[in-house]
Amino acid sequence: MKRVVITGMGVISPVGNDLETFWRNISAGVCGIDFISKFDTTDFKVKIAGEVKGFDPLDYVEKNDVRRSDLFTLYGMAAAIQAVEDSGIAGKAAPERLGVYLGSGVGGINTLCTENANLLTKGPKRVTPFFVPMMIINILSGAVAIKYGARGPCLPVVTACSTSTHALGEAFRCIKHGYADALIAGGAEAAVNQLSVAGFSNCMALTQRNEPQNASIPFDRRRDGFVIAEGAGVMVLEEYEHAVKRDAKIYGEIKGYGNTCDAYHITAPHPESAGTAAAITLALNEAQAREYRQVYINAHGTSTPLNDKSETAAIKKALGERAYQAMISSSKSMTGHMLGATGVVEAMASVLALGEGLAPPTIGYREPDPECDLNYVPNLACRADFDLALSVNLGFGGHNACLAFTKV
Repeated sequence: MKRVVITGMGVISPVGNDLETFWRNISAGVCGIDFISKFDTTDFKVKIAGEVKGFDPLDYVEKNDVRRSDLFTLYGMAAAIQAVEDSGIAGKAAPERLGVYLGSGVGGINTLCTENANLLTKGPKRVTPFFVPMMIINILSGAVAIKYGARGPCLPVVTACSTSTHALGEAFRCIKHGYADALIAGGAEAAVNQLSVAGFSNCMALTQRNEPQNASIPFDRRRDGFVIAEGAGVMVLEEYEHAVKRDAKIYGEIKGYGNTCDAYHITAPHPESAGTAAAITLALNEAQAREYRQVYINAHGTSTPLNDKSETAAIKKALGERAYQAMISSSKSMTGHMLGATGVVEAMASVLALGEGLAPPTIGYREPDPECDLNYVPNLACRADFDLALSVNLGFGGHNACLAFTKV
């Protein structure tokens, strides 16, 4: 089996549009949640989100491509360009051995809303001929593959909020089993719009506490829903010997991956946390985790009553007594919930935490919950010599995913 390492990372997020800014803000506990600026929220119960700020797509693509692309594709392309440039992989892998696994939870939903409005108000002739390629989720993988001439394995992944964790995990397996030398993997989302906010709000998923600094509060007893957010993250995964041979910078190594389903409910987690615990256990077993001393976990931590309680129980089931020694934090306390992009962005935080020996905080944490009784690194980052990092994500439909990272 091949070893798989991370040689490049790129990010567009509510707390920064490049890796350095993202990590500086995440480690400092900077909140990227604010009042929604993309539309008038007068008639909406929910008025806050984690919006991307200061993003100019023309820094990455031509004007015509901006006009013909949904925002999720533009975010994803920007993150992919950053990651590929960071890795130096362009031109260093055989085209048929370079792949792209990029996903999204809802894809081109902004295009869908805009063109449906055109249809209803202006008639069918006013729907753009680019409607379908702008809307479909696989277009991001295709566009990135075209840009870099990647003729190897190419897939979108769509598993709601676990999308980009699964994209990384499946890319890991693809390289591990010898089907590619390198993959550009991750996810993108641009769903801060009227339809998405109304839909998530009406299914009682979003917090209505419209206090940006006090809304996404994972594991806190006061939590009552997540904060919707947007952005993209991309990693370049590479076979270890291939990376060493070209003297690539290596951030860390993927050692394990767990992929399970609760098969229980379309939105609620399993009451016994069985599926999540199984995903974590699979990743730990593949990583031979008994060898490791200090564990950092970037939890899914959505700030919803059921998720945080059940995820805590899953971590205890998987780690046993070691759960109480682990340092756990939720990046969503700062970014909000980036849906299909959240997994890869949190995987980046996990890898950087491992390399820097610094657990980012869970900000906004004030009132402990007896059912969430682990160390959630409240409010201030904490130094520790980690030798294993886990990133856990869960999605509507019962999807569970966990990645295990180590230093090289």
